[in-house]
Amino acid sequence: MAHDHAEQAHGNRRRLIAALAIVVVVLLIELLGAWLSGSLALLADAGHMAGDTIGLIVALIAGAIAARPATDRHTFGFRRVEVLGALANGALLTVVALTVAIEAVRRLLAPESGQVDGLPLLIVAGVGLLANLAAFLILRGGDRASLNLRGAYLEVLGDLIGSIAALAAGAVILSTGFVAADAIASLLIAVLIVPRAALLLRDVVRVLTESAPSGMDAEDIREHLLTTAGVVDVHDMHVWTITSGAPVFTAHVEVEPSVFELGETDGMLDRLGECLKGHFDVEHSTFQLEPAGHSAHEGESHR
Repeated sequence: MAHDHAEQAHGNRRRLIAALAIVVVVLLIELLGAWLSGSLALLADAGHMAGDTIGLIVALIAGAIAARPATDRHTFGFRRVEVLGALANGALLTVVALTVAIEAVRRLLAPESGQVDGLPLLIVAGVGLLANLAAFLILRGGDRASLNLRGAYLEVLGDLIGSIAALAAGAVILSTGFVAADAIASLLIAVLIVPRAALLLRDVVRVLTESAPSGMDAEDIREHLLTTAGVVDVHDMHVWTITSGAPVFTAHVEVEPSVFELGETDGMLDRLGECLKGHFDVEHSTFQLEPAGHSAHEGESHR
């Protein structure tokens, strides 16, 4: 399990480094294009990509720290740092969306504030679209295994959509002279960023508040454990997530007296662990075996 996680973390770092290289190049191109064309859409997308650059760097640092082994002080290791990296990325996405939206509205209310040259906008947006598509494909797939990588993936997805919107704005301006298309495209970019940031932050909060993983029901787990031969009752259950793809489960399990009398505790622990691993994909589980009726001696917090 540790070896698989190390390989996955190494693969995620490679994805992030490749995506970062692409994003930095496109950022510089879009800044130049925004200066040449006067386009807010390009400047907004460049600002978004500047946020992405910071976000990707944060994701790389968080991933490197998360790969460090556990210590006596940090018994679960540093894997939750990935979640903090995702939190930073979600916050950056939100700030960028609000900044772009405010500037887009200002330009719509004051259309005379600047002219936009459609041709440079169209060319640079096209280059940005191809580059963002490449970065998107590099990160695709890894987002399901890591919240940290998901934050980077969502940021690049936002860039991809932004490039499409800027490309469309350039085409409209070049063909019709409707300059407001640039501000409208910018506003669209901002509107599309917000839901993705909200979803990412929701998943981060779910991990940090130690809520049950999405799609995992504690009562369902309890019912499965109760079907194990020799199990009488299950209580004081806790299921949470250390980081993406790393659910943890603990419980007090009351068993029949024969389990202790016949020395079958090892076999019982194996069966319980296999139940969690096979049915719920939980690799890290801890069970406290107790004789039937022991819960009557425990405090309310353990029931």
